[in-house]
Amino acid sequence: MKKITSFLLISLSAYSLQAQTFIQAYKNRADQVSQTNITSLLQDFQNLGVKTTGSAANTNTLNWLKAKYQSFGYTAGQITEDPFIFGSNISAKNLVITKTGTVYPNIYVIICGHYDTINGPGVSDNGSGTSILLEAARILRDIPTEYSIKFIHFSGEEQGLQGSAHYADNVVFQNNVRQLNIRLVFNIDQVVGKIGNSNTAIKCESDQAGMTSNNAASQAFTQQLANCTTLYSPLQTVMSNAYSSDYMPFEQNGDIITGFYENVRSYNEHTVNDTFANVDPTYVYNAGKAAVGALQHFATAAVTQLATEEIKQDHLESVKIYPNPAKDHLFIEVPEEIRNFRVAISDMSGRNVLNRENEKKISVSGLADGTYLVKVSTGQKTAVRKVIIGK
Repeated sequence: MKKITSFLLISLSAYSLQAQTFIQAYKNRADQVSQTNITSLLQDFQNLGVKTTGSAANTNTLNWLKAKYQSFGYTAGQITEDPFIFGSNISAKNLVITKTGTVYPNIYVIICGHYDTINGPGVSDNGSGTSILLEAARILRDIPTEYSIKFIHFSGEEQGLQGSAHYADNVVFQNNVRQLNIRLVFNIDQVVGKIGNSNTAIKCESDQAGMTSNNAASQAFTQQLANCTTLYSPLQTVMSNAYSSDYMPFEQNGDIITGFYENVRSYNEHTVNDTFANVDPTYVYNAGKAAVGALQHFATAAVTQLATEEIKQDHLESVKIYPNPAKDHLFIEVPEEIRNFRVAISDMSGRNVLNRENEKKISVSGLADGTYLVKVSTGQKTAVRKVIIGK
C-alpha cells in the first residue's frame, strides 16, 4: 500500500445502518481460521524474499500461491494466471481463483490483496492480506455461496497499482465493454499490526471521493463490513476512507469497494524491517476471522452446517466408529440389517478427504493429524461422528 497522507474518521451515525443478524454457521467457519496456519503463512511469505514485481522471488511467490490453492482442492480450471506487462517491459502475473456461486454464478464478489513487495520481504505489506486470502479460500472451499467469489492476488501494486489496473481495465472491461458483473471489491492490505502497538481495532474503508456515484453503496457495504467484524471477531472498528490500494482501479470504473487496513499504522512497510519479527500474528488472525465472516455475508454463504455430532435417523443410532482417537485405521460398525452404506470423511473446513462404500475397516494413515467428521449414510439416513486422527 502507498504511504498514507491523510485519513478521515466517520462516525457510525453517518451511515445507513444495515445490521447483520448473527449466523452461527458463519461464526463457526470464521473460528476455523487457524493461528498456526496464519503464523506459518507469514513466515513462509518472509522466506520467499523481496518480491519486487518481475523478479524471480515474485515468480516463486506466485508458484507458492498456486500450490497452496491446489492443496486446498481447487482445480486447474479454477486457478488462472492473468499476465500483464508494464514499465520497461516488466512481465508480471496476477493470480485469480474462482469459486462459482449457486444462484448468481455471473455476479462476483472479489476479495483481493497484492503479493509483491519492495525493499523488504513485506510480511506486513502485504503478507498479511495474502495469508488471510489463503485462509478464507481454504475454509470456504466447499461451502456453497449464492454469489461467485474471486480470490485475486495482484502484483505490481507497489509500482502504481499495475496489476489491479490491468485486471480492471482488460478483464473486467474489454474495449470499454463490461465483461464481469461485480457486486463488491473487498481489498485487504497491511492488516498486521506492529508488536507493541494497540492492535484491538481495524479500519473499515469506504469510497468517499473519486466517483461520487459509488459513495453511498460503498459506505453501506463498509458498514456491513464493520458489523460483521464485531459479530465474528474480537476487533473493534474504525470507519475510514479508501487509500491508494488495489481497489482504486475498480472504483474508477464504477465498481463498489470496501477494505481493511490496520488501525495503528506499523510504519515498517517498504523497508527491510517489514519482517515477521516486527509484526503481531494475533492481529492477522483476528482480522482473518473478521474477513471470513464478512466474505460469507457478502457472497451469501449457506447458513446450514453439518453438526459435529448428530443422529439424523433412529435406526443408525447404534453406528459405532472406533478407535477414537485413531492412528492407522477406523472401524465402522453398523446394524446387521444395513447391507449398503457409504462413508465420507471431511475435515473441519468441510472439504471431503475420503469416500468409501461398504467398507468396515478404513485406512486413515494417509490423513494429516487433526479432527474430522465421519458421515455414515444409507439412503436418506445419516449418522455423523467427530473423530480425532493422530499418529
